Amino acid sequence: MRTVTVVGASLAGLHAARALRAEGFDGRLVIVGAERHRPYDRPPLSKSFLTQRPPGDVELADLRLCDREEEDALAAEWHLGTRATALDTAGRTVTVDDGRTVRTLRTDGVVIATGAAPRTLPGPPLAGVHVLRTYDDAHALRTALHDGTPRVVVIGGGFIGAEAASSCAALGLPVTVVEAAPLPLVPQLGPDLARICADLPARHGVRLLCGTGVAALRDGGTGRVRAVELADGRLLDADLVIVGIGVRPATGWLTGSGLRLDDGVVCDAGGVTAVPRVVAVGDVARCAGVRTEHWTSAAEQPATAVRNLLAGRTVARHETPPYFWSDQYGVRLQLAGRPGPGDAVRIVEGDPGDGGFLAVHERDGCTTAVFAADRPRPFMRLRRRLATDPPGSPGPSGTPAAPAGAPGAAFWPYCSAASGHRCAAPTPGA
Repeated sequence: MRTVTVVGASLAGLHAARALRAEGFDGRLVIVGAERHRPYDRPPLSKSFLTQRPPGDVELADLRLCDREEEDALAAEWHLGTRATALDTAGRTVTVDDGRTVRTLRTDGVVIATGAAPRTLPGPPLAGVHVLRTYDDAHALRTALHDGTPRVVVIGGGFIGAEAASSCAALGLPVTVVEAAPLPLVPQLGPDLARICADLPARHGVRLLCGTGVAALRDGGTGRVRAVELADGRLLDADLVIVGIGVRPATGWLTGSGLRLDDGVVCDAGGVTAVPRVVAVGDVARCAGVRTEHWTSAAEQPATAVRNLLAGRTVARHETPPYFWSDQYGVRLQLAGRPGPGDAVRIVEGDPGDGGFLAVHERDGCTTAVFAADRPRPFMRLRRRLATDPPGSPGPSGTPAAPAGAPGAAFWPYCSAASGHRCAAPTPGA
């Protein structure tokens, strides 16, 4: 294999390039990125990047994922500000467009790492409406947030919406979060923990409206958003709207390539697609039926996929339990594993009423996931055990004992192994 093209120059693409060189690939390495920026770290964009003001504000240079020395060591051919528009798997070419010219790059192997793009609301674009995915998105949003005291409506109560709302609250701005589901984060955390976490916004002055969608954005004929009309008829005044309603995998350029596309690029647990010498990693990859949008998955998957790419078949699988974290309202939330809808939730340390706590999801006597709010050290211990315990074992908690001084599960006010999803957590503010 003389040439490998990595399509996507963010976290997963950079890790793929690193893995190729680490595996001894000494051929031509091409990296294509739609953004004009070198790889940078995205998690701060919804947090410290938004809240800090000059002169101490975070800038792009502070977010860079690799320095000039490492770039030189990669010896890669960078095509930034260049969008891939087609993949010819038979002819082994990638078509790219930098806005001025369209070119075709010949390649022997391809790593697809194009990530995902934020979903948007239907209708014409309005000034004052933002999404938050890229550095440019975040820079535009930060400028708007620091211009006066805008009334902010966040549409979507998922992680990106929650973190953006938290940052707005930290700036002292009036914030309302609109979530169409009865509770935010139920798919990620399950109803018990989602109910507990839904109390966070109200405790920090953020209004959370659940169970209603958005009917329209109103501009009063000015071209700038003035209000958000909800599906139940309510009207929310808004100077600034942040749309955080999820993402869609960036696979449009792969239409007609022969790759199977179904909520991402379909591949096995090793990132290997059905087309020889084409692998997929990161947010765009649907590995073994699951697509994850976590930083750690984007950082870990490429090593496995690249090894398989160079071997020409699946010789390794990425089976580490998914892990993510989120910083909201001064609380660090962490989850590792694969919680299911029928899991019981048991708190093994701390007290949700006081803030920090550690909980496990359990099913048929096995631990399926570990969750923590401001309990990083015990969480990491259980996360490591979750990764090393084989499937079907009693699990990393091993029916963990409550720490000394902690209340017994039977007396826990929110959740217990016995109560399961019948637990009585605080009702979120509305």
